[in-house]
Amino acid sequence: MNRIILGRTRASVSVIGLGTWSYGGPGTVNNVSVGWSGQQDDDSRSALTEAWKLGINHWDTADVYGNGHSESIIGTMWGNIPRDDIFLATKVGWDQGVYNHWYHPKHMRQNMERSLKNLNTDRVDLMYLHHCNFGKEGEYFDDALEIIRRFQDEGKTRFVGLSDWSSEKIMDFIFRCDPDVVQPLRNILDDTYESSGLKNHIETHNLGICFFSPLKHGLLTGKYNQPAFFLEGDHRNRVKEFQNPKLLEKMLSNKTLLKKRFSDHPNPVLHGLVDSLLFNVPTGCALLGQRNVLQVQAASTLGKIITAEDAEWVKTVYNSSP
Repeated sequence: MNRIILGRTRASVSVIGLGTWSYGGPGTVNNVSVGWSGQQDDDSRSALTEAWKLGINHWDTADVYGNGHSESIIGTMWGNIPRDDIFLATKVGWDQGVYNHWYHPKHMRQNMERSLKNLNTDRVDLMYLHHCNFGKEGEYFDDALEIIRRFQDEGKTRFVGLSDWSSEKIMDFIFRCDPDVVQPLRNILDDTYESSGLKNHIETHNLGICFFSPLKHGLLTGKYNQPAFFLEGDHRNRVKEFQNPKLLEKMLSNKTLLKKRFSDHPNPVLHGLVDSLLFNVPTGCALLGQRNVLQVQAASTLGKIITAEDAEWVKTVYNSSP
């Protein structure tokens, strides 16, 4: 597995990181599905072991994934895997607790301490503010940043990160936050990394960048040949594209094109979709959900060099009209 230096953190991390959202299993918050169905703990542990063996040393989780269950699964692994072998990231912010807004300082502190217990460690390498919903006027931002910086001063996180589904929202707070690492949504269909100004900021300030949802929850791979519906508690039921037959048909067609274009790669579809995002992103990595050993093995073949021509070709294929 190729590695990159994660910007000014100077940490050497695998260019493909292990996303563990699914390890939390299904779940709901206020009757809204927020998890993943069909995940078995044994598969999660086997995937973590295989990832370590194959050099995928960047693991990403969050306090809210299964209400701490994903973190707890990771915390069981240190008897077989040296803790210092793993660059470990978690997040805080999506759990309001008993409060009427996110990022209440008392609740943040409680959840961050809980994360360390769940993860069975005295410190994480990276802790993100999980989203940029800091109030209508950003009124909760200063308190949120103060708490996570205090956690950093206490040696309980080495670095601070900022995440959101919107690169534009990240840009609203990036100067005030001055994070070490940024985690935005980015895939071949949802891509404002450059147009938002985030790419320029990352490069100017030598920040680490970690893209999440590079496969749009699996939708882009052409896996689904008809509208898909998932069990209760699975957030994919809220992703309307899974019920769009025309789009799914296009994804199937694109799958065939990528297999032909990258026939010399063991996983041509994943190579086109993921590695094209990493083209010309020297301090960047992609967080890929890996639910079992086979998916880890596929992920380990990624992170290879792709040409500018091929990267642009993939973008054109997926952004053409269905």
